Amino acid sequence: MSFFSTFRGRLFLVLGVLLVMTIGVQYYLNLRTQAENINLTEMQEQALLAGFALGVNSMTSQDRLRDFVEREGQSFYNERTSRRIQDILVIDSDWQVYDSLSGKYLPEESENGELKTVDLRSVKDLPPLVEGREKLGDDIKNFPNTGMSVEDSENGEAHAIPVETNQGRFYVMVILQSDRGEAAYRAAQPLIFTIGVFIVAILVTMILVWRFTTPIANLSRAARRVAKGDLSFRLSESDRSDEIGSLATQFNIMTEELEKTRALEEQLREAEKSAVVGRLASAIAHEIRNPLNYINLTLDHLRNRFKPDEEEQSRTFGKLTDQLKNEVERINRLVSDFLRYTRPANLVREPVDIREVVENSLKIIEHQAEEHGITISLVERESVPEVLGDNEMLRSVFSNLFLNALHAMEQTGGRLTITLSSSGSNVAVEIMDTGKGIPKEDLEKVFEPYFSTKETGTGLGLAIVKRIVEEHKGTIELESSPGEGTAFRITLAAAMRECPACGERRAGEVECPKDGTRLEPSGWSAEARKTDPSAQETV
Repeated sequence: MSFFSTFRGRLFLVLGVLLVMTIGVQYYLNLRTQAENINLTEMQEQALLAGFALGVNSMTSQDRLRDFVEREGQSFYNERTSRRIQDILVIDSDWQVYDSLSGKYLPEESENGELKTVDLRSVKDLPPLVEGREKLGDDIKNFPNTGMSVEDSENGEAHAIPVETNQGRFYVMVILQSDRGEAAYRAAQPLIFTIGVFIVAILVTMILVWRFTTPIANLSRAARRVAKGDLSFRLSESDRSDEIGSLATQFNIMTEELEKTRALEEQLREAEKSAVVGRLASAIAHEIRNPLNYINLTLDHLRNRFKPDEEEQSRTFGKLTDQLKNEVERINRLVSDFLRYTRPANLVREPVDIREVVENSLKIIEHQAEEHGITISLVERESVPEVLGDNEMLRSVFSNLFLNALHAMEQTGGRLTITLSSSGSNVAVEIMDTGKGIPKEDLEKVFEPYFSTKETGTGLGLAIVKRIVEEHKGTIELESSPGEGTAFRITLAAAMRECPACGERRAGEVECPKDGTRLEPSGWSAEARKTDPSAQETV
């Protein structure tokens, strides 16, 4: 078994893929964050440079910052820098706001015509100043936005750049937009991707666990079914190539072997039961038949020696003795059936004319059938070959079936039809009657020992028939409809004959059609004798 076709190998492979994915995603996020930081720094630098340039231009010209940024052709205040610049303040040497990009702090003309400016030190809503005393010196005390934390500010950040002019030191204050939202988004990106990888890992793990635990659950249920005695159950996971498939295959092999063992145990118990019943039957039959023979002989003696002289008494006496002899014969027949069923059959197989066997069996019921208005017909569809079987045993089979058909029609009359046919190496005998039929719920029981629908029946007749047919390697089938009749179909193997000249085997022919050589019964082959000890070589 390949390592990667096992569950451990697949789990190792999946975990390795997830690890590579996690490392790859983290590496990609690091590169992306680094690129974004570089881009952000560049944008901030460009915005500071653009703001400083605008402020310097405002100091050296008569135009306001708003006029300058609206001037066509300027390249400082573009789409990229305008997204970062919130405001630009130009502060003169007296700390007055000289110019403002937003216009919020621009000087205003009063009613008397004087220009009123905004003192930087009075402005309260400026964002924190980034530069400290080390860069601004003592001028830092004039900035109202010093001492504030840039990290805690949501209004952005301010950068003050000194510019030395002939009128003293001016300052250009560039106020940039806050990037806390972007920073939070950049900080959350690795977490989002990590959660995504984690969710994928969980889903893959759940799928693997499901694929691993479902066959185990099926195996557990199968074990419970086997423990309850259902050895026919098989697991469908045996076609898998991993450990689960191997386990399922071994489980199926185990249950199959257990099923075979149970079947052998059942056969052994049946054989032991049959042996015990056979010995018991022989003993009982011996003890019963001795008194029966004595009773039968005594009845014959009574009829011969003590028959009354008066005609009416003689008739009554004969009737009573006949009834006693019939009952003795019925008991003897029951004992014979019991012995026939319990004893192993000793078949002597030979080519048998099946039509002759059927005709001989019909002679037993011809007189009774005529008395009850039953018509018998024998149909041979084609030249039916001989069958390989025991003549006496086959006569017993057909006698039983014909008697059953007679009993089924003795009250109403009817028709008994026997059809002989052949197909290849098989011969079929179909026995159909128009009797009362068999109820549907009893069809599966009729071949069971001691089951009978007749009050005086032993229930062994059809059981013996089935046993004899099976010992002949044949089959027996039954179809019946209540009120319409019953049909039995028996299939037996045809007797094969072998030509000593050409070696061909044929059924039903006595002479070889090629050279006229007389065909002889070939008998049982060596393989047949190995599997069927009762097979006889002389057929």
